[in-house]
Amino acid sequence: MYHEGSRTWQDRFDTRRLADRLQEKLSRTEFTAEDRAFIEASGLFFLATADAQGRPDCSHKGGLPGFVRVLDPRTLAFPSYDGNGMFKSLGNISLNPAVGLLFIDFEQPRRLRVVGSASIDEHDPLIDDIEGAQLVVRVRAERIFPNCPRYIHRMQRVETSPYVPCEGKVPPVPKWKRFPEFRDVLPAGDPAREDG
Repeated sequence: MYHEGSRTWQDRFDTRRLADRLQEKLSRTEFTAEDRAFIEASGLFFLATADAQGRPDCSHKGGLPGFVRVLDPRTLAFPSYDGNGMFKSLGNISLNPAVGLLFIDFEQPRRLRVVGSASIDEHDPLIDDIEGAQLVVRVRAERIFPNCPRYIHRMQRVETSPYVPCEGKVPPVPKWKRFPEFRDVLPAGDPAREDG
């Protein structure tokens, strides 16, 4: 779990023993029932990826609670919804499957990290089960560990985004897709092309 860079700072601040104990007591390779409940109740997480040269990117992923599913003790899956068309995260995963996911509950301060290897399958059978999914990303967990929540600001969800896909509801067209500088380059079939 630790490399030379981590160990250098642990030794500088005399935390090597503490770091080793945290790894021993908290780090795991399989999801617990509590991990699963926490992940599947989450309406958001943050996804860290890197390209083939190791240049990082971090993005927010959101949906209705349950949009991330724990499929087995080592695997979770989440949908890729319509976005801005840049495909930064999925592009990175295509070249470098190493990912980090950070789940945070801001109402009852809590967080969970998942580090693993991601894959994308255009024909994943879960696509048909997840409303609005363009693709499904599966992550094989290599390390799962909770983090101390003491610096998490306590916040409350006021409203679910109207853009989150859900059964029986067509999400509104994002305002930016109506701007003239983008409208003419939208892909065929994008509702914003037809939206007046």
